[in-house]
Amino acid sequence: MFTPPGVGYDRAVALFSPDGRLFQVEYAHEAVKKGSITVGIKTREGVVLAAEKRWPSVLAESAEKIKKIDDHVGLAFSGLFGDARVLIDDARVYAQIYRLTYGERIPVELLAKRICDIKQVYTQHGGVRPFGVAFLIAGVDRRGPHLIMTDPGGSYMGYKAAAIGANSQTATEILEKSFRDDLALEDAMLLSLKVLDKCIEGGLTSPIKVEMGIVTVKDQEFRVLTQDEIAAYFSKLR
Repeated sequence: MFTPPGVGYDRAVALFSPDGRLFQVEYAHEAVKKGSITVGIKTREGVVLAAEKRWPSVLAESAEKIKKIDDHVGLAFSGLFGDARVLIDDARVYAQIYRLTYGERIPVELLAKRICDIKQVYTQHGGVRPFGVAFLIAGVDRRGPHLIMTDPGGSYMGYKAAAIGANSQTATEILEKSFRDDLALEDAMLLSLKVLDKCIEGGLTSPIKVEMGIVTVKDQEFRVLTQDEIAAYFSKLR
């Protein structure tokens, strides 16, 4: 359970509390928990990302939560959209610099590390605050498929399956029970929809409430699925 800090220790990002906590970083984690649920699953065939779509009003269009970074890698996020936008732009720049410098695509883990380098710096200096956003990065490189989660504090870790955002604990429990190492990519896509259905308030009533992106080992191309493709998988879920 998240508990409020003592007086004064939450006023500066670089100020430790007596028990060694950085409250501004913990607040950033809370911002992620209030974001819409986002799920990633890695298989031997590739990686799938799925995220809940939200609309701030009936007049607004939903903001995209799954973004392509380079041909072979993309990400989904949960948390503050403005913070995500800035880091996504930086990630795209890093990917292109690496491609121009070395003549090849950036390794997925190195891209995650570069993003986390930025996040971690923002936990050290006064006058700034941590980025209130977490990423699930999906990609394929010479080492195979990758699913990497980054947190607001600048840490990252590889996962077989992971969830961030609202009800992520419930989603993680479902993934722990249902994930198998021999899972096919199509089965992973159906599992991601099942997780969203269990974690979204009122259930997953329509395919328009979902975004999905995949990258396969065969093609090594990240792409965001169309609504028609999502609807086809949604019909199998029912």
